[in-house]
Amino acid sequence: MVTDFSSESPDLGWYVQNDNVMGGRSEGGFEQGEGELIFAGSTNTNGGGFSSIRTRPFELDLSNFDGIQLRVKGDGRSYIWQLQTNALWRGRRISYWADFDTTAGEWSTLNIPFSNFFPQFRGYKLDGPELDPGQITEYGVYIYDKKDGPFELHLDSVQGYSVATQ
Repeated sequence: MVTDFSSESPDLGWYVQNDNVMGGRSEGGFEQGEGELIFAGSTNTNGGGFSSIRTRPFELDLSNFDGIQLRVKGDGRSYIWQLQTNALWRGRRISYWADFDTTAGEWSTLNIPFSNFFPQFRGYKLDGPELDPGQITEYGVYIYDKKDGPFELHLDSVQGYSVATQ
């Protein structure tokens, strides 16, 4: 278990980064209650078209796992789970993204294999380097589905999963 948003879970220092960093007009934020984190707002594609929340840097070794397991309640929109390591492309830090879909109003347990994560820089897909799950330094969630309108994602837990124990 990485976090279940209970009072016993570590404070990961969540913060907001919306597209206004590049002149966009989307709005988003989060509330953390006992047992869940709620990421909500509204996207506007006249500009960047995204909203995100991320953790402050930390160290996490998930090399003994096959992927990330999320328990979420969504709104029917698609989201992106983001991982960051110390990997660089042309001297700049990159992120790894994997898309996931939600079902409106329903809780789902989603397994996202590490093989689904692709390297990207400022929204552009890169050819490499490959994700090293033993070197995770940050994670986050984005909405960047090229649609305007409100969004709301409830996040109940984040953990590593192994195919052998499923």
